[in-house]
Amino acid sequence: MPLQFNTVKLFAGSGSKELAHKISQAYGKELGEMTLSRFSDGEFQPFYNESVRGSDVFLIQSTYQPTDNLFELLLMIDAAKRASAHYITAVVPYFGFARQDRKDKPRVAIGAKMIANLLTAAGAHRIMTMDLHAAQIQGFFDIPVDHLDAASIFVPYIKSLNLPNLTIASPDMGGSYRARTFAKYFNAEVVICDKQRKRANEIESMSIIGDVTGQDIVLIDDICDTAGTLSKAASLIMENGASSVRAVCTHPVLSGKAYETVENSVLSELIVTDTIPLKGESSKIKVLSTADLFARAITNINEHGSISDLFKIFDQNK
Repeated sequence: MPLQFNTVKLFAGSGSKELAHKISQAYGKELGEMTLSRFSDGEFQPFYNESVRGSDVFLIQSTYQPTDNLFELLLMIDAAKRASAHYITAVVPYFGFARQDRKDKPRVAIGAKMIANLLTAAGAHRIMTMDLHAAQIQGFFDIPVDHLDAASIFVPYIKSLNLPNLTIASPDMGGSYRARTFAKYFNAEVVICDKQRKRANEIESMSIIGDVTGQDIVLIDDICDTAGTLSKAASLIMENGASSVRAVCTHPVLSGKAYETVENSVLSELIVTDTIPLKGESSKIKVLSTADLFARAITNINEHGSISDLFKIFDQNK
């Protein structure tokens, strides 16, 4: 019996409209019409302006701050479920609260697990996301999770730079696995910046494990929040004799004075994706789009194809 392909409908949350528009263009289908009604006290209610009955619905919304973005996505899922959508996929390019993935001190919440529970309880059948802060967060879900790898976007760009003495670096010990994964694509060495924190977003000290002398360093991270870690790591790397240093970060959270910090840093450039829209400007920030990758993943899901197939050709180039 041949596979049945249901009608696909794409909808954008208010926090990811620009990216959703790019995804819809790459997919070849217009975004569905949806209205977000707001009450005077700040309460809001999403409403689909067209039928989603029997459709495979893809709801595109990153859950960066404010938490309204997360709650809007939950309401969008619930509304689609109550409108008899056949299959609901929450496309969450940036999965917020992912840094709360374990109980690292007494009496704290594991926020990432709670968000997984909320998305499932709201009625999502599937989650599509990119570069989770910790890959094991996929195990917090009891529904399928498609975890897209932004390396397939960053590696070709890094190759295009033709850096003569490329070395990959991690800005902290926790990111060493991610850095080693990138290094395999280039057969490059890895150095690690070992940092000690006083508290969140405040670094006490940092040292380098490895030799950076005369090297063109590319720092790899998944999130750039205040840019303090990247800026300090870049300065330390250049002080230790590197020829150049740039950074690759999937999710440009860029809070507080991050744009100013990046602009005043020794970084040659900060390469990010569009999982979160930029709120400011810096001549050093370059944005690479994730739209084509998400569009191809949506196609494969609707046609019952493999997500890993999206990366096979890329893997052969390791």
